[in-house]
Amino acid sequence: MKLCRPLLLLVGLLFGLASSGLAATDHKDFITGPFKSGSDVTKACLQCHEKQAADFIKTQHWTHKGTPNHVKGLEKSGKLYGKTNMTNNYCTTIFAGKDGLPRESCYKCHAGYGWNRNKFDHSDKTKIDCLVCHAAKSYDRAGIGCEVDMKGISTGKVDLTAAAQSVGKKPTLKNCGFCHFYGGGGDAVKHAGLDSTLEAADRKLDVHMAKKEKGGAGMLCVDCHKTKEHRISGASSMMAHYDGRVKCEDCHSGAKAPHKTSKNKAILDAHAASVACQTCHIPMLSRGQATKTSWKWSDVGKDIEPEEQFDHETFQKRKGSFTYNKNFMPTYAWYNGKIERYMIGDKIKDPKKVVNMTKPVGDIKDKTAKIYPYKTHTGDQPMDSVHKYLSTFQQYQSLWVHYNWEKALRDGAQDEGLPYSGKHQFVKTIAYISAQHQVAPKEDALQCGDCHMGSKRMDWKALGYKADPMMTGGRFAGKKK
Repeated sequence: MKLCRPLLLLVGLLFGLASSGLAATDHKDFITGPFKSGSDVTKACLQCHEKQAADFIKTQHWTHKGTPNHVKGLEKSGKLYGKTNMTNNYCTTIFAGKDGLPRESCYKCHAGYGWNRNKFDHSDKTKIDCLVCHAAKSYDRAGIGCEVDMKGISTGKVDLTAAAQSVGKKPTLKNCGFCHFYGGGGDAVKHAGLDSTLEAADRKLDVHMAKKEKGGAGMLCVDCHKTKEHRISGASSMMAHYDGRVKCEDCHSGAKAPHKTSKNKAILDAHAASVACQTCHIPMLSRGQATKTSWKWSDVGKDIEPEEQFDHETFQKRKGSFTYNKNFMPTYAWYNGKIERYMIGDKIKDPKKVVNMTKPVGDIKDKTAKIYPYKTHTGDQPMDSVHKYLSTFQQYQSLWVHYNWEKALRDGAQDEGLPYSGKHQFVKTIAYISAQHQVAPKEDALQCGDCHMGSKRMDWKALGYKADPMMTGGRFAGKKK
């Protein structure tokens, strides 16, 4: 590993380009390699980007945890929560098992090298994976283990020198999508509309991320998810912490305010007090490809003949049963900026009721809440019948191998200190996952009849209205402003 120009020249070049406002530097001018490992590339990056590395290791993308400022009732908590100690109703946990062994399977999606057990030196900047976010070509990660795809290097698929020379300041859609398109174990599994089809989207699929030659704005993720000192804004409906908010109004305000030329401007603006932009402008979910809508862990180990939905098998012996959907209507709920979130160890009061894994907070009486669109993901998970909390079971190198729930639950109880009583039962769960992507063109936005005048899209009573507010009046009707 070496630099082909003196370090002083390199620093001067980078500083000059940065101060002149140019977006990127052609690293071919001063990086030659060869590199034997990802950490070797990082060491070269650190010669000029020490501050950026120091900033990055403080972020949630590196630590996978943060203060629970998104969770109602925990806003002032000093305890840190994140992927390292939370659960969901997809793959459930990344830590359950002796020494956090499942990380070896899950941590393809960590922007570092080597965190495949509980013990990991988060202060070691040479373990940062700069390439997964900044390389434009010739790079991939291993499917198992938190490391570069070494097999890809041997076959020529991965070229660390070419990858290092291709880096840019802004991550591409593919860079961000490497993790975020494949959350939950596969493409389009977790999110409704955040998937690989965005890489080649046309305007009909997403007006923001479609390339300009396809009629879109050609935007990248960081154009909305503004970043400061490597802290990326955005509040996930699944996670406890956020570093900043992303709002449509960040761009669509002032001279660019929406509805300016609409003949229905007054009506639309009145709706904006109770209806989020996404509700009208994301009329259908997962228009590019199907997404998973349910996951029954209780079917693991059974012999079920799988059917197909949207080219997906609906059963895997090691994972259970699934359902999928494509181009479907969202579920609508009030959201005031906070979520209710099931945390590890929370007691379940009534196992007969559906357990909310994550749900937006708000109701019709909450003036700060608006109606947002959600994908609901349902399923079942094991609950400790004695302790009455969701059990943390080990999938990787345990349940996925022997299909023995008792052993998987005992194995999974070793990491978080949640003892397994020896008795379990399955309880139903649900997660509300916000729809934020695949924004449709304005001509495809919802019209009056899509929600009102007998339409079945909105469950008005579930939202707190007596009936269709077009007939009975909105929630602010008759009230002094």
